[in-house]
Amino acid sequence: MSSTENKSGFNLGTHPAARSVASTQSEMTELVLPNDTNTLGNLLGGRLMHFIDMTGAMAAYRHARTYIVTAAMDHIDFIQPVHLGNLVTLKSSVNRAFTTSMEVGVKVWAEDTQTGKVLHVASAFLVFVAIDKEGRRVRVPEVIPETPEEQRHYADALLRRQHREAEAARRKQGKLAHAETESSEPHSR
Repeated sequence: MSSTENKSGFNLGTHPAARSVASTQSEMTELVLPNDTNTLGNLLGGRLMHFIDMTGAMAAYRHARTYIVTAAMDHIDFIQPVHLGNLVTLKSSVNRAFTTSMEVGVKVWAEDTQTGKVLHVASAFLVFVAIDKEGRRVRVPEVIPETPEEQRHYADALLRRQHREAEAARRKQGKLAHAETESSEPHSR
């Protein structure tokens, strides 16, 4: 274990400075082409999820300033369909930073290129983990929420994290109970 690692294998390095939510904001725009759509001419959900992951990663990179990996897509709402020929604009920012992970919020709008009408079509929360070249988790800077909306997102991110941790514990407990049941049942041949 090197002097910059702790018992958990985290590469702690030097403690990074805090960064504002605004410094993490990222935006991406894509034109929906035929190859991106289903047989109804609507953007494929998986393609939109890819766009969301990419835009979320941009915010996480801007915050962590190191390699990041997607750990979870915590929640996604598909609100309205996105049609062939629409412009899709995605905006992301870090809602909250924990020790080595960050929650990023992504909002998606679709613009009808003929009428100029813009609709909110999707929202998602993703969790990214900062790593070094060897794949070890690294500490990320704190995030500073400055506006009332950023402060609300910051507080809500902690609640979502607590829910994710409780759900992970529940699933683990279920797997253990299932394994115990299987090991106590007689095996037939």
